[in-house]
Amino acid sequence: MKKIVFTLIASMVMTAALADTPKTTTANNANAANYDMTVNYNRLAVALNLDGDQIESVKLIHGDYIKAMNAAAKASEAEKKEMVRKATQKELARLRYVLDRDQYRKYNMLINATLTNRGLID
Repeated sequence: MKKIVFTLIASMVMTAALADTPKTTTANNANAANYDMTVNYNRLAVALNLDGDQIESVKLIHGDYIKAMNAAAKASEAEKKEMVRKATQKELARLRYVLDRDQYRKYNMLINATLTNRGLID
């Protein structure tokens, strides 16, 4: 009888310990997902009416932005907002040379809406 009770208690403790781990992992994954800025370049090209050279340039520039945002996701809470701001400003400055005025305005609107919806900027 004692063995059954101890086995039951041990299994409950193990279940509770394992059940707690995914919650933390899920919270970390949700936070990291906010900083995931990967895009479908074909859809972006259609939305912005990009030509072939512009698509390649946007891919390169946005690839650097993705790396900067991944670094921001791993940074301390105090540094995150500033890192996001700097990465976004750098990307927009580089894209200004690649996109025309209307394309740039539309992209700026898209990136600001995305960052606001994800709670990364105020």
